[in-house]
Amino acid sequence: MDSSSADDVAAVWSLHYLACMCITLATIWTYDYISSLHDEWTFLLRSRCTKVKALYVIARYVPFFLVATDLCRTFTPNENPNTCRMLIDIYSCFGVISLACSEYIFVLRTYALWNKNRIVLVAMLSSLFAIIASFIGIWFTTVATSLVTTGTIPGTTGCYRNSPSVDFSMSFLLLFVFALGLFFLTVIKSWRTANGLLHAVLVKHDMFYYACGLFLSTVNVLAPVLFSYVSVNFLERLQVLILAILATRMHLDLWHSDWRAHASGAIISMSNV
Repeated sequence: MDSSSADDVAAVWSLHYLACMCITLATIWTYDYISSLHDEWTFLLRSRCTKVKALYVIARYVPFFLVATDLCRTFTPNENPNTCRMLIDIYSCFGVISLACSEYIFVLRTYALWNKNRIVLVAMLSSLFAIIASFIGIWFTTVATSLVTTGTIPGTTGCYRNSPSVDFSMSFLLLFVFALGLFFLTVIKSWRTANGLLHAVLVKHDMFYYACGLFLSTVNVLAPVLFSYVSVNFLERLQVLILAILATRMHLDLWHSDWRAHASGAIISMSNV
């Protein structure tokens, strides 16, 4: 077997693994949505129309387009690298929107934890805007200059970006720094005050979210050095999807805790900042 044939076979196996990973992510997202359907519709029908609710809807439903684009890129016959790169760009757009909404939800939660301190809010939003802007610049510049692999053997489908770089991993380093900043804000405030059950729920959720975000960001920073191209593609998607699931799941749980507290006569509200 000559080198070109070996490369073709390796590309086919990579596309196969990528398809399996894509199905795995789609299954995770579908299971999460179905398992929380009752709680979600209770929230959508009974909660007030607020900015947080609109943010929740975006964060919750953009990943459907994310998964759909990923499935299209993975299972549609595609021999044109430019078409593949266009699908990657579309996926990246949805990914940035999803990440921004997920992080913004936790900015607002930290804002609530700090008793709606506007100085803290401005600092967090300024940092988030700078990070997302840098993230977009790094991500799309890297995608535009990346090599793209498509299946050359008849019957194969899909394509993927096959040149992860240190520049691309820098975007996840920025997310790591931002999550670390929110983590310290939560720790500082939790030491200073304790306002009952909703405060405990808020802090517990925030800590778990930041721990997952820090871990996944660390993995994606190291991924280009430690893993194959296909694994890097999977890990990037995994972080976007997991953070969206955590952000929306935790907001649902907080809203239901808040709702029960109001029903029992409590006056603390942290779920509609």
